[in-house]
Order: sequence, then C-alpha cells, then structure tokens
Amino acid sequence: MANIIREPCGDGVILSGKSVAPCTKARGRWVLAATILASSMAFIDGTVVNVALPSLQKNLNATAIGVQWVVEAYSLFLSALLLVGGSLGDRYGRRLIFLIGVTLFALASVCCGLSVSINQLIAARAVQGIGGALLVPGSLAIISASFAPDQRGRAIGTWSGFSAITTAIGPVVGGWLIEHVSWRAVFFINVPIAAAVLLISFWRVPESVDPEGTGPLDWLGAVLATIALGGLVYGLIESSRLGFLSPLVIASMSMGIVSLLVFLLVESRARNPMLPLRLFRSRNFAGTNLLTLLLYAALGGSLFFLPLNLIQVQGYSATAAGAAFLPFVIIMFSLSRWSGGLVDRFGPRLPLIIGPLVAAGGFAMFALPARSQNYWTSFFPAVVVLGLGMAVSVAPLTTTVMSSVKAHQAGVASGINNAVSRVAALLAIAIFGVVMLQTFSHNLDRRLVGISGGSDVSEEVRHSLSEQRVKLAGLQLPSNLKPDLQSQLAQAVGDSFISGFRVIMLLGAVLALASALSAWLLIKR
Repeated sequence: MANIIREPCGDGVILSGKSVAPCTKARGRWVLAATILASSMAFIDGTVVNVALPSLQKNLNATAIGVQWVVEAYSLFLSALLLVGGSLGDRYGRRLIFLIGVTLFALASVCCGLSVSINQLIAARAVQGIGGALLVPGSLAIISASFAPDQRGRAIGTWSGFSAITTAIGPVVGGWLIEHVSWRAVFFINVPIAAAVLLISFWRVPESVDPEGTGPLDWLGAVLATIALGGLVYGLIESSRLGFLSPLVIASMSMGIVSLLVFLLVESRARNPMLPLRLFRSRNFAGTNLLTLLLYAALGGSLFFLPLNLIQVQGYSATAAGAAFLPFVIIMFSLSRWSGGLVDRFGPRLPLIIGPLVAAGGFAMFALPARSQNYWTSFFPAVVVLGLGMAVSVAPLTTTVMSSVKAHQAGVASGINNAVSRVAALLAIAIFGVVMLQTFSHNLDRRLVGISGGSDVSEEVRHSLSEQRVKLAGLQLPSNLKPDLQSQLAQAVGDSFISGFRVIMLLGAVLALASALSAWLLIKR
C-alpha cells in the first residue's frame, strides 16, 4: 500500500508516492521508543487492572458485576472501534490519530485514578477504550510507514519483543503499587508515559497517510458494532442481577442481536466496510478466526477470575498475584521465534491443533488447586502448560491469518483477527460471569445449610449474604459474629468461589478443545 511521508525521516530525505522514507538508525530508535511505550501503556492497562480489581472492589464497595464492567467498558470500545481507528490513521495521518489516542488515553487514566465511585470509573474506562482504539493500530502502522521494507521485519520484531517484556513486568509493578501505594497509582502511572510518547512523537516521529484511502469511512458499521456488542454484553452481565426474564435484559439482548444482523447486512453492501466479509471466503481465514474466537474466549474469560481467586481466596498479595502469571509471558516470549517456524516445517494445521489441545490441559489444571496450597505445586504447573499451549498456537495462528489473504489485504486481515480476539474476551467475561455467579450462589446456599445444620446462621446473616453474593468472594461478613461461626462462613464463601472457579476453568478447557477441533475441520493440510 502506498504511503506519503509528510516530514523527513532521516537526513532530510522526503519521499512521496509509492515510496517510504527510510529512517536513519537514530530516528528509527525514536519511532520504536514512541510506539513501544504507547502500545505497552495500552497492553499493560489491559492486564494490570485485573490485579487491581479486588482492591478497587473493596475501596469502592463494588459488586462483581461492577468490576466486570471496569474491564468490559474498556474492552467494548476498544474492540468495536479498533478497525475504524486504523482507517482514521490511514486517512487523516497516522501520527495525528496516534497522538489523539495517546492524549485521550492519558486524560481518561487521570479520571480513572480520581474516580470516587464505580460508575465514574466505568465511564472513564470506556473513554480509555476509545483512546486505545486510536493508538493501538497506529503503533504498527507508524512502524510500517516509517521503515523501509528490508528494515520493517526487524522493527516489528523489536516492537513485539519489548511490548511483551513490558506487558510481563506491568502486573508485577502494578501489584507492588497497589500493595504499597494505591490502586489509583495503576492509572496515574500512564501520565508520565503518555507525556514521553507525545514529546518523542512531536520531535522525531514522521507523519504519513495512505493516498489511496479516499473512500468514505464506515461509521455506520462502527456504530452498529458498538451497539451490538454493548447490547449483548449489558444483557449478559445484568442477567446475573436481574435474571434473564427481566424486560431490560430481554430488550438489551434483542437490541444486540438485531444490531449484529444489521451490521452484517451493512458490511456486505458497504463500499469500504470495516469488516470485509469477502475475506471469510478463504477457508483458512475463516478457520483461524473461529479458532481465535474460541481460544481467546477461553483465555480472556477464565483469567479474569484468576487474580480474584489468588488475592481474595488464596490470600496472595497484589504483588504476588501480579507475578503469578509471569512464567506464561516468559514462555510466550522465549518460544515465539521457535513456534513461528513450525508452520514452515509442518504446515499450519498440526500446530494449530496441538497448541490448543495443550492449552486445554492447562485450563483443566487450573481447576485442581484447593485453598492455601503452595504456588509452585498448584498454580505454577497450570501456568506453564497453558503458556506452552499458547506459545505453540499464537505465532502459527498469526502467520496463517496473514498468509490466507492477498498481500495488500494483510493489514485488514491482521486488524480483523486482533478485533476478533478482543471481542472473544469481551463476550466471554460476560458469559463466564453469569456462570460464576450461579455456581457460587448454588454452592454457598448448600454450604450454609451444612454449617451446624444451618441453625447457627440467623435470618439476618442469611439476608446479608444473599444481598452481597454479587460481590462473590469480596462480600463482607458481619463483624459481630462468633469467631467460630465467622470462620465457618469465610470458609464457605471461599470454597463456593473455588467451585465456581473450577467450572469456569473447565469451561475454558472445553472452548480450547473446540478451537482445536475447528483447526482440524477448517484449516487446510
């Protein structure tokens, strides 16, 4: 795709038309620094907030539904607007849209840190998602436009490697900040990072546009996608509180389904659709995106509840909980180059079957630990197996997606696959939340009866627990109970959460198995 560089990118050279201005080494380093810092800011925020959920739930007196929305509000707008964000950069300037996204993300982060209620935090997280949708696709687009073809692969590899490292370190640093400062510091730390990105970008990052991007933007598609996802997610999450027969839930789900159908109709007829449905005529493209939907639903939906388990039930500190998943990222980073070569040796089908099968074993192993067990013998093996499965899967998956379409469609194909992975996590967290609450409630009721035959549990205590069960393991027990009864109730709450956690992890294993089946059936040999 042609690019025009509006500013010099090294030694005063300005090239236009179908050429890309080559960066000097110095200028290239600054471009990478800006894009790595910005994208890492968004990636870290997507993981470290999970570690902060128990703390902010307690501080803001939020329910489990409330903390779900803290994650879902961000993911909703990021998922729905990701493809439009890339198109805006191609049209109006990649650096311009990138910087708008960084600024919006930083301002929203300040609002997150200053929030005094869960609703304020959710609204600020939604704005963060919009900022992320502008800066995330802009990072890779700026790298592609700023580096010559023979330098581009190494530049993207550097971006991927450093982004993985910062994403790994983020939850650990965030956990330390939560433990020693406040959960609010997790959001405030974005401000100096964003300031550095803005400074570097104005100083050293060149502007570029796509001269062929002259068609109308698919705003209708973006609006319909947002309404469809928002309606479905709202209905699923609120069904935990209101029930599936609630008129509000029925109306929300119906609006989401109708909007989704209209979205597909619009995309099939739009001149420049954000989701070109014709790409799905490729069997490999359709198969890899179905695999992505299932596997990333398992990953995003299951791991949302892991920090809650580690902190609220297992008694981990926020720092320890942030570090618990570190082996997963290290394995992914260490094996990415090796797994990328699996497609050349065996073709895409075999690794895309074996990888999800191994990941399914990892999810199933998460269902084994009980309470207060040693990390190295309980959660660590599950983290390692899941990391191996995802390491075998991710690089071949990306390679297959990119090679299943024509070269000039590679950017669109990558954007679609990225959006699919985020939509998968968005929907899975909502669905898994319903399953978790139902399982938790059922097990808690059963265990309350078992406490001294239920005679020691007064009606007042039962009512308090019933009113708070939407907080899951974060519910507060009455302080005036006898120590023995309070201990039994705390045990019942923790065990009930573990029962729900096990169901969630087994459901993740089933989805991973289904993703392996989709590869076996759809990916060409």
